[in-house]
Amino acid sequence: MTTLARWARAEWGPLYLAVRGPLVRRRWRAAPMTVGAVGLTAVLHIVHNQSWGFRFVEDVGAVRAEDPLWLALLRTPLSLFVPALDLPVWGALAQILLVFGIAEICLGWWRTLVIAYVATLAGTLYARVGIWLGPDSPLGLPASDALVVDTGPSAAVVGLAVFLGWRYRAYVTAGVVIVAMVVEVLLKDNLAGKEHLAAIAAVLVLCAVSARRHRRPTSMAGSGLPPIRS
Repeated sequence: MTTLARWARAEWGPLYLAVRGPLVRRRWRAAPMTVGAVGLTAVLHIVHNQSWGFRFVEDVGAVRAEDPLWLALLRTPLSLFVPALDLPVWGALAQILLVFGIAEICLGWWRTLVIAYVATLAGTLYARVGIWLGPDSPLGLPASDALVVDTGPSAAVVGLAVFLGWRYRAYVTAGVVIVAMVVEVLLKDNLAGKEHLAAIAAVLVLCAVSARRHRRPTSMAGSGLPPIRS
C-alpha cells in the first residue's frame, strides 16, 4: 500500500465505513431528509426564476441584514434551501446531496438540521454585526451589504463539512475547507465569504461542546462516579 493510499485510508476510512453500510443496504432511503432537501431546493429555484414566483420566494426565504430580526429568524429555516440566482443551481444541489447525505447517514437527520441551521444562523447574525462594525473594521461590512441576500445552503454545507471532518478525524479535510474559506475572503472580500467564516466559527464551538460532553462521562467513569445521562 502506497503512502498516499495509507493516508487516504486514515483520513477517510472511518467516514467511508460509516456511510457505506447504510447506503448499500438502504440506498436513497438511508437519507430521506437529504432527498427531500434536494427536491425542495430544486423546486424553490424553479419558482424563484418565474415572474409569478420570484416575489413569493423572496418573501418566505430571502434573508437580508436590513430585515427586522424577527422576520429574518422567521425566514431562516427556508432560506437554507434557496440557492443564489447568480450561481449554477446544480452546484448547490450537488453540495446538498453529498454533504447533507453523508451527514444524515452519520449523524441522523435532526442533528444534521441542527448543525445546518446553527451555521446558517451564525452567518445571518454576523451580517448584522458586521454592518454595525462598519467597513473600517477587519470584521466589518459596508452598509450596502444590508441589501444582499444571505448565502443560502452554502454556509450550512461548509459547517457540516467541518463538523464531519472533526467528528470522524478527517482533520486535514476539515482544515482544507477552513483554509479555502479564508482564501475566499482574502481574494474576494464579500458578504458570502465572511458568512462562511462565521458559520465555521459557530460549528467549531459545537465541536468543542460535543468534545466536552463526550469527555465528561469518560473522566467520571475513571473516578468511579456514574456518567451523567443526557
